[in-house]
Amino acid sequence: MPDPRPMRTFCWCELGTSDPAAAKSFYDDLFGWTYADEDMGPMGTYTKVLLGGEELGGLYELAGPFAGLPPHWMFHVSIEDVDAAAARVPELGGQVVMPPMDIPDVGRMAIVEDPTGAKLSLFQPGGHCGTTLDPMTPGAFGWVELQTRDAARAQAFYTELLGWEAKADQGAQPYTEWNLPGGTPFGGMIQMDERWHGAPSNWLGYVMVEDCDATFAKAKELGSQPYMPPTDIEKVGRFAVVADPQGAVFSFIQMFPGAH
Repeated sequence: MPDPRPMRTFCWCELGTSDPAAAKSFYDDLFGWTYADEDMGPMGTYTKVLLGGEELGGLYELAGPFAGLPPHWMFHVSIEDVDAAAARVPELGGQVVMPPMDIPDVGRMAIVEDPTGAKLSLFQPGGHCGTTLDPMTPGAFGWVELQTRDAARAQAFYTELLGWEAKADQGAQPYTEWNLPGGTPFGGMIQMDERWHGAPSNWLGYVMVEDCDATFAKAKELGSQPYMPPTDIEKVGRFAVVADPQGAVFSFIQMFPGAH
């Protein structure tokens, strides 16, 4: 079996949606995802999202305690001690949205909000380590990006809380890559401006695709709402941003040859 992704990187993605059946159909048609439902008793049904038979992430209905929340993607970072990390969040200017809790036979998790308002899950693996898919696999989330109203404040928070290193690229559009110490980049951060039209700080996931334009056209046929049409990132790839028919926003990217 492939190795799990390195600790303190993104290990799982999870869709909270108002209509699981419709969401399953949309992402199956768009990316070829398949699904395995698990009965969680009073908690309802949790769906494992599969790509080529390998676990990619999860999907659940926004009902019960989650009723009324807008459909969204949540990204989980693996960490050695979720209680210790959650305890530091208020000290660093963030908030603990959901305190650490056990998920039987899976692990322990907490949801936190950084000082700029973006929410992220911290996950301490137990019986489950998250996805083992190569991030560059077409159809998998290969990149996760913090879009924030205050990049300096966010950088201070995540470097202290998770030990990430921030590598700034002062190109035409200033951009920051998140790295493990001495490691390769696994995510990024961008300062939001007027082009975001008042959107709150958030984490945006990028699904790897082989043809951005074809995927964008297909997503429109399937009822998605376009936010950013196919656009080139110099020396990196071509990407687009859409919301699924229920309203969850995500991106997809076609990498240029030689880019990584």
